Amino acid sequence: MTSIVVAFHSGYGNTERVARAVASGAGADLLRVDTIDAEGWSLLDAADAVVFGCPTYMGGPSAPFKAFADASSGIYANRSWQDKLAAGFTNSGSLNGDKLATLQYLAQFAAQHGMQWAPLGLGSVAENRLGAYLGLMTQSADGATEPADLAAAESFGDRLRLLAARWTGSLAAVSR
Repeated sequence: MTSIVVAFHSGYGNTERVARAVASGAGADLLRVDTIDAEGWSLLDAADAVVFGCPTYMGGPSAPFKAFADASSGIYANRSWQDKLAAGFTNSGSLNGDKLATLQYLAQFAAQHGMQWAPLGLGSVAENRLGAYLGLMTQSADGATEPADLAAAESFGDRLRLLAARWTGSLAAVSR
């Protein structure tokens, strides 16, 4: 079986709800990056796939997520995450809120580590309400995450579970 970690920051709990839905679909471990310790870094090093998630604040990733990314420079130097599968998601209160810039940041962060990026892969308007393709975009208006977005997050997680199994060569061991 494959090992997937959802590494995320959530400022107000909305992004954590999305992270939990992605993890549910993927059968993944959750890891808060704003409180990461040596055990958390080891969990990431051992994972076959990592899903990065954070809220979009002021047109980019949250500061605690950026601090986590900056702290990964030693991993970058050692190429410990080279060729792992990566994906990402972001959440904000508005429909757009420049969430694409955050997804681009997450994809670039993964690319700097030599990771292989997996896009959203959900095409219909029912599944992909906000029309993102690079990764998952969700909305939490008035403090409540849209139910359709949580369903999309779980579907995204399930897709990543299958991609990780294919990527690691264990697809035959995965049942749908």
